[in-house]
Amino acid sequence: MSQQKKLNIGLFGFGVVGEGLYKVLEHTPTLNAQIKKVCIKHPEKKRNAPATLFTTDAAQLLDDEDINVIIELIDDAEAAYRIVTTALRSKRAVVSANKKMIATHIEELIALQQKHDVPFLYEAACCASIPVIRNLEEYYDNDLLQGIRGIVNGSTNYILTKVFCEQVSFDEALLQAQIAGFAESDPSLDVEGIDAVNKLSILLTHAYGILSSPNALLHTGIQSLHKQDAIYAKEKGYEIKLVAQAHKLHDGSIAAFVLPQFVAKDDQLSTVRNEYNGVIIESSLADKQFFYGKGAGGFPTASAVLSDLSALRYNYRYEYKKLNYQAPSKLGNDFYLKVCVSFKGLLQVPHERFDQILEWSSNEKRCHVTGIIHFERLIEDKWWKQPGISIVLYPDGIIDNYEPRKNELEYAGLDFVEQEVGI
Repeated sequence: MSQQKKLNIGLFGFGVVGEGLYKVLEHTPTLNAQIKKVCIKHPEKKRNAPATLFTTDAAQLLDDEDINVIIELIDDAEAAYRIVTTALRSKRAVVSANKKMIATHIEELIALQQKHDVPFLYEAACCASIPVIRNLEEYYDNDLLQGIRGIVNGSTNYILTKVFCEQVSFDEALLQAQIAGFAESDPSLDVEGIDAVNKLSILLTHAYGILSSPNALLHTGIQSLHKQDAIYAKEKGYEIKLVAQAHKLHDGSIAAFVLPQFVAKDDQLSTVRNEYNGVIIESSLADKQFFYGKGAGGFPTASAVLSDLSALRYNYRYEYKKLNYQAPSKLGNDFYLKVCVSFKGLLQVPHERFDQILEWSSNEKRCHVTGIIHFERLIEDKWWKQPGISIVLYPDGIIDNYEPRKNELEYAGLDFVEQEVGI
């Protein structure tokens, strides 16, 4: 697609992001792009655009030869998959923000791009206004990239800010997030860490050349956090954030997961509040670089879509350099985590699964146990996903070289249970 060629857009979806994009394009004449048709699901809804722009017939967009760019901004992953694959097979450039669809089908989508020699861009799928995908794709060599760590879900960060900093109830904070357009239509995608792990899966491809199903990555969200966890964190001088991360281990493999994490006040992620996202990229030569911006909402996400549209004028496309031109990294499970587990009754937690218990405390409301546990045990075991149990990673909680050793609390057996620690 030449620089001078006009971008005629077929847009799927006219929600918060779609309408935001429509308004932005109206004020960006230099882009030489226009939305020719918008496919919607509910024609009865009143929309801030001419009625002639809309249709419920997808074929009016996908079969129109004048439309050379398809933008997909719907929240139905299966429908998005059909739209995107149809468009790629018809040699149309595609821009998408559907992180679930991309993460689930990324290997096939890469193959379709290569087969039909057509761009498929999706910067908006990860951190909305933050250009993290393009930075990982263009500027960080696989061998030098030490890790990625970030708050990649604006909805959960908004909720945590309201709950832990403003003492709003969880339900009220979630409702506020939905009203503001930050939360997904299905809030479980946000609060259970599903949205974050989808984004992490995509970032792994561009950072390390790793093609991994989101279901293969260990993850949980904020759904089990207790208000006593916030009190405990504050006593320790921490805040709690939902953090997606990938970290290069000593053997070159990559540790990758999504967990709530204690964040110290001097950590740059502690400054990330409300719907904002923040990503720290660490490399061997450049140390740490911090990317910060709005990670949810109509205009921030539309700005990323607009950036992709602008790049299409130059026929920009992802080259998947870490996958195609380097030896891709592999996921690794041979490492340890330092975590705090909180729960209501002591017998809920099999303390013998810890390699070392470092600290425990309790009151009439909650028990907290801090310990070191092998990552594979968290993958194998499901006790930490039971209702009423929360798990939070400590700062610098990834322990690469660890030799298990006993101390006065490790494997204390019945003595540990019989103390009842105030329950």
